[in-house]
Amino acid sequence: MGWNITDIPDLSGRTYLVTGATSGLGLESAKALAAAGGQVILAGRSAQRLSDAQNQIPRHTESLLVDLADLESVHKAAENLPVDTLDVLINNAGIMAPPLGRTVDGFETQIGTNHLGHFALTGLLLPKMPVAGPNADSRVVNVSSAAHKMGKMDLDDLNYEHRKYSSWPAYGQSKLANLLFTAELDRRAQQAGWTLKSVAAHPGFSSTNLQFAGPSMAHNPVGKQMTRLMNAVMGQSAESGARPQLYAATMPDVRSGEYYGPKDFFETRGAPKRVGRTAAAKDQATAAGLWELSEELTGVHYDLASRPNSSTE
Repeated sequence: MGWNITDIPDLSGRTYLVTGATSGLGLESAKALAAAGGQVILAGRSAQRLSDAQNQIPRHTESLLVDLADLESVHKAAENLPVDTLDVLINNAGIMAPPLGRTVDGFETQIGTNHLGHFALTGLLLPKMPVAGPNADSRVVNVSSAAHKMGKMDLDDLNYEHRKYSSWPAYGQSKLANLLFTAELDRRAQQAGWTLKSVAAHPGFSSTNLQFAGPSMAHNPVGKQMTRLMNAVMGQSAESGARPQLYAATMPDVRSGEYYGPKDFFETRGAPKRVGRTAAAKDQATAAGLWELSEELTGVHYDLASRPNSSTE
């Protein structure tokens, strides 16, 4: 069977924020973290859905409104964080393969939500995270996907303003961005002497609402039926799919820069293990370029060279 949610250590005294926590992997992650004694901040776009999620988790939770496709909302969320100290940020929320759309700030929807929104949120929350010292164990966990393998990073046209848009390659680019962000945050944190762990995870093939977003937005009933069939035949539960990100967020043997995914059936299901990534996801020059472009586009500038608990915007 391998590692399971019941193997999570006691999390008493630690605080976690999970984006996209109202359903799927995010909700299952929040349930598991709270059950292990952690204080969990559920982050999502809908106050009603956040309330419904909290009702499913009877203890150790607070909620935070944030729309990752709106940088003003991201700033407000960081300002309204209901705790003074945050130990772990799980950047879980995402959308998958919708038609071409734009965020409030004009970004292509997938790169804007899956990467740029989380990039901004992370930078704004870092001042709340203990990132240095012998007992500090702060973590940023970015949820990527095996689809990063189809991704190609175009820093000259990140938002599909000039090239032809295709939903799946755009999704792959956004998931590749998650891994490049993980790698560059790890590099910069180590260079600054921080103990912050920057890690990534992917859920394999998990049956969640995420798969229905693209067909729903495209008004594609055939796509919805195909998704239902694939989920029924191939998908593991959201609870099982959450295991890699929970391992990355909680286990003491996790090292910064690592990537976790399911161990069975070509990383589609099973207990978590350390997994590999493409050469494109390890390209240092591209990671640095994406970081600089992300700071420019979001207006959130990380200052990792100053004192160990600072970030400026």
